[in-house]
Amino acid sequence: MTADDSYDRLDDDDYPAYTMGRAADMLGTTPNFLRALGEARLITPLRSEGGHRRYSRYQLRIAARARELVDQGTPIEAACRIVILEDQLEEAQRINAEHRRTAEVTNPMAAA
Repeated sequence: MTADDSYDRLDDDDYPAYTMGRAADMLGTTPNFLRALGEARLITPLRSEGGHRRYSRYQLRIAARARELVDQGTPIEAACRIVILEDQLEEAQRINAEHRRTAEVTNPMAAA
């Protein structure tokens, strides 16, 4: 979920990424909330060539889910853990479905 050291820099033209202020506006929250998510190690901002913090669409989706949980009264650290587990489950389900499709193509009799 967090940015890997080898990918912690981002060129502005590579793909859409939003400044901390813009990201906070899009989430309807404050930059302090994004900083708190970073401190809880849920999301790590990417860096543009100028060294400015940027957030990808994926990170905004994750932050939005965490914000929903926090708004419902979940402590921020717990919300971050929940979001991470949900994301891992989603990824595992995607990999499983992909594996099943591959198995059906290679061995149609096994699917039955």
